[in-house]
Amino acid sequence: MTERQSIHGQWSSRLVFILAATGSAVGLGNIWKFPYITGEHGGGAFVIVYLLCIAVVGIPIMMAEIMLGRRGRQSPINTMADLSKEEGANGGWSLIGWSGVLAGFFILSYYSVIAGWALAYVVRAGAGTFTGVDAAGIQTIFNDLISDPERVLAWHTLFMLMSMFVVAKGVKAGLEKAVTYLMPALFVLLIVLVGYAMNTGYFVQGLEFLFTPDFNKLIYECEVVAGLEQCEISGSPVLVALGHAFFTLSLGMGAIMVYGSYMPKKTSIAGSAVLIAGLDTMVALVAGMAIFPIVFANGLEPGAGPGLIFQTLPIAFGAMPGGHFFGTLFFVLLVFAAWSSAISLIEPAVAWLVENRNMTRIRASVWIGLTTWVLGLGSVFSFNIWSGDEFKLFDRTFFDLLDYLAANIMLPLGGLLIAIFSGWIMKTAASQDEFAMRPAGYKFWWNLIRYFSPLAVIAVLVYANIPLIKGLKVLLTSSMISSQQVIGIV
Repeated sequence: MTERQSIHGQWSSRLVFILAATGSAVGLGNIWKFPYITGEHGGGAFVIVYLLCIAVVGIPIMMAEIMLGRRGRQSPINTMADLSKEEGANGGWSLIGWSGVLAGFFILSYYSVIAGWALAYVVRAGAGTFTGVDAAGIQTIFNDLISDPERVLAWHTLFMLMSMFVVAKGVKAGLEKAVTYLMPALFVLLIVLVGYAMNTGYFVQGLEFLFTPDFNKLIYECEVVAGLEQCEISGSPVLVALGHAFFTLSLGMGAIMVYGSYMPKKTSIAGSAVLIAGLDTMVALVAGMAIFPIVFANGLEPGAGPGLIFQTLPIAFGAMPGGHFFGTLFFVLLVFAAWSSAISLIEPAVAWLVENRNMTRIRASVWIGLTTWVLGLGSVFSFNIWSGDEFKLFDRTFFDLLDYLAANIMLPLGGLLIAIFSGWIMKTAASQDEFAMRPAGYKFWWNLIRYFSPLAVIAVLVYANIPLIKGLKVLLTSSMISSQQVIGIV
């Protein structure tokens, strides 16, 4: 086969590709979700399980997605269409590309809204708004922000413009230059915050919260009923680790595939995937080392989940010495993490428009950015004028529905199809040509991608949709009862 060439250009080096893919993987979830779920599910014990999941599920699927991208050298949609023809397979496999592009499109529409909050908090922290403010005051600041659709819309618009600007400039002048500055800056900010955390007097307590192995929390799920703690054996923490290992690497949303299409031919796919997964995990762990000592030093609740960013940490920054400065640094860090992810979510759709509609990158970026911005209005209004029950479907706001559809259905389904296509449809000669690995290493990957990885993703897909399955079961049961009652009456 004649090697394809991307019309969009390619990364200038392996390091740039690794920075770009790591930027796509590192996002808002790394800063709060991973440290939080680690502490809640057994600390060091959870980390061990998570790393195993990264090794046997995350990295093999990431390798497959990079390999498909480099093989096709186009947008995910066109890549999968061409590779399907090359393998003599059904053209329906292009669904992988469509699903990834749409998932990234949906995610960015609401991700931009949350990133807009982070932008707003940079300004508030810099202006000293949090200084001396108690929990009730911070709650009021947060509620005032999200309940004002005009303000949320303004920040959403600004973040979308920032992302469109980078993507419009192309692979070399836009994406490459952005990640070359954003990712080192993100690492430096993290190190500075960890340095501060080490001087709070609670650094050891933060490390214990994150890394002390508690296998009871990993094995048992407990809840308090009538004042008594009741525990039962549960595989939930393992599935949480498996799910996060999959989602944190930006798999199934087209970003890694399109970045892989710009990857130099001689760059090692396996080595790059291991480095990207390692850097992504390191960012998540270091973020926890920075956050939790600050939380403990101020007597705050470490299990605050999403509220940790916008409602709990501002209390700490407002009360601690130097909080004015370090609070601003923290929210700048959040913006950088969100920005590096956002540009990777726009790129697959922009690449498709350039290839199929003969558009310039600037015009394609404007079209995708504007369309995403319009869809994002639903998420903007979900926190204010559309937050009432009359605007909810299945008891979910527009924001919740998009998040559920993308994260719980489209991403794992895309990852599952990538694994099946790479392991069962694609000829081994084609994948071996791209990987250029030793036979033993290739055989190990091949067995994982054919058997273990698909089964693991199916487990994630089923577990993530248990609430939906239960809801459908209740709906079907109630419908059957109603039908029987009608028959009885007749």
